[in-house]
Amino acid sequence: MSSQFAQRRECRAAALQYLYAWSMNPPANLAEDLRTFFEGLEKPRDHYAFTEELIHGTIEHVAEMDGHIRSLAHNWEFDRIARIDLAILRLAIFEMLHRKDIPPVVSINEAIDLSKHFSTADSKRFINGILDRMKDKLGRDARKPTAE
Repeated sequence: MSSQFAQRRECRAAALQYLYAWSMNPPANLAEDLRTFFEGLEKPRDHYAFTEELIHGTIEHVAEMDGHIRSLAHNWEFDRIARIDLAILRLAIFEMLHRKDIPPVVSINEAIDLSKHFSTADSKRFINGILDRMKDKLGRDARKPTAE
């Protein structure tokens, strides 16, 4: 695994952990909360630049992400989706819609990997199903990045 790939995987895991906590208890001061969060991590904050991009982007577009999840989660009440799975879905859909430099299949594979580490065995199929439907709605090659 390349070091950039490993670093991005580590950054996604950190972003997921933050977004999960944020979904449970949104802070009054995001900047201060993020400062505290990054101080608690092993490496310097600049190592986690990708994490910050994902956190800010996902939070900024959370209503949009939730709208997609609601429309794609067939036969599921939105409020019954496990918080960790919701955080994984928000993160992956943000990447798929707003990070054209990342092929959608990479976002899907990373989301499934996060679900294996942070959620239940059943979550993998649920997350894959929703993200696969999202991929089909994108109207771009799922295996290639596109120009910004």
